[in-house]
Amino acid sequence: MVVTGTDTAVGKTVVTAAITAAAQAAGLRVAVVKPGQTGTVTGEPGDVDAVQRLAAPLTGRTLASYPDPLAPLTAARVAELEPLELYEAVDAVREEAEKHDLVLVEGAGGLLVPMGLRPSGEPWTVADLAVSLGAPAVVVARAGLGTLNHTALTLEALDRRAVPAGVVVGAWPAAPELVHWTNLGDLVPKLLGALPAGAGGMDPGVFRRSAPGWLTPALHGVLDDWRAWAEEIG
Repeated sequence: MVVTGTDTAVGKTVVTAAITAAAQAAGLRVAVVKPGQTGTVTGEPGDVDAVQRLAAPLTGRTLASYPDPLAPLTAARVAELEPLELYEAVDAVREEAEKHDLVLVEGAGGLLVPMGLRPSGEPWTVADLAVSLGAPAVVVARAGLGTLNHTALTLEALDRRAVPAGVVVGAWPAAPELVHWTNLGDLVPKLLGALPAGAGGMDPGVFRRSAPGWLTPALHGVLDDWRAWAEEIG
């Protein structure tokens, strides 16, 4: 399963951790793979470390790291480092799939951010990786203004590639306004979950106990009634 987003900083890492926690609570063996980590120098913690802290997956792997906070392919070029080749990423994910019940692949930025190079020298994206793996996608979206357009564009790009996809709201505000509620209603047909704002700062034990309640059964959670959820939150 590929976890992507409508943009950068929408909550992909925390959503990845929540899916990990819910799946492990359901008894699954989970691996998390980050193909391209940017914005960290050698030895600094990255997104996989954040997932490990919150959810402690059985396995966590980062395939390539680059120091500058840029798209992975751009970051590789700026740092004069080798870009990640598409089939290296595919092979790494398939290797983990042989040993785990669920492999979560967290992208970088949005769906069509250039991640690395194909053997032909052409760039590849998270969408290409999902197609190569035959994997479904989770699109992490914002709760507020602008999210409907960004989410629709991302879902359309996935649909054109025949990649099944659903949506998780990365950070539901503690005091939602009209725009948040109307967006929620529009997203419900594709909605697989919603995380509370600040979930990434929770105590890991609380996070792991709470995560199944943020996600529907499609993501190994227990949330099965959005109306009841909305009444409880509201």
